[in-house]
Amino acid sequence: MSSRLPRPTEAELPILQVLWERGPLSVRDVMHVLNETKPTGYTTVLKMMQIMTDKGLLDRDETQRPQIYRARSSQTSTQRQLLSHLVHRAFGGSVKSMVLQALSTRKSTPKEIAEIEKLLDRIESDRAGAAKEGGEK
Repeated sequence: MSSRLPRPTEAELPILQVLWERGPLSVRDVMHVLNETKPTGYTTVLKMMQIMTDKGLLDRDETQRPQIYRARSSQTSTQRQLLSHLVHRAFGGSVKSMVLQALSTRKSTPKEIAEIEKLLDRIESDRAGAAKEGGEK
């Protein structure tokens, strides 16, 4: 059996987003947050969270009343998993194509461009350091 968690569906992502932003919550608390943007019934949220628990996306603390749910995987880990799937499925495994397409979909702010440049510099520096270490062994 794979140690990877299942990919969340479009309907499950908003629930995970709430739990990542706010931490462990009850079904009612999640429902209240979701209702700020889209009316959602309690039983709908409850059923979704039960399914997500069965799938392994959420953990449920049954020692408390009301029961408290938390995401089993971090936001970063889930985003990487979804992105990896997208890169392989939609871009034939080409990270370059995915990044170029993402950058061309809308105008980036100067701050976003600076952050991208900083990330690229860090990646380049990490690779240079790894290559140097590999040559010294």
